[in-house]
Amino acid sequence: MYTIKKNAIVFHDAEKMFKLVDDVESYPEFLPWCGGAELITQDDAITEAKITINYHGLRQSFTTKNKKFFPSKMIIELVNGPFRKLEGEWRFIEVSKGCCRIELDLNYEFKNIILEKLIAPAFNMIANTFIDSFVKRAEED
Repeated sequence: MYTIKKNAIVFHDAEKMFKLVDDVESYPEFLPWCGGAELITQDDAITEAKITINYHGLRQSFTTKNKKFFPSKMIIELVNGPFRKLEGEWRFIEVSKGCCRIELDLNYEFKNIILEKLIAPAFNMIANTFIDSFVKRAEED
């Protein structure tokens, strides 16, 4: 099992950062590894989406359902994909006006050793750059 724990303090409020993470359809615009994003359902409580990884010839899709608690957190749950387990949590903690701490905890395990050997190196790199990518996107707005 792999575990990713990342955090950053940004000069943007929690609401803005929450909305950036929830804007799944925009992922292909700023995540270089993202080959597509298909929104399945989205309301105030849930965002379910299929994300396609397209990274150095590796193409793989997975679907997650995120339970939302605006603007403070999202709980990530696997629906389907090459994982036996994929779960995590985004947290957006207001530090002061216009400043927040973003935290991402992610735990995942691939369905089998073959998928792990094929996908793990790319997915580990991707997971480790999630927060940096969203911070950069926030700076562009």
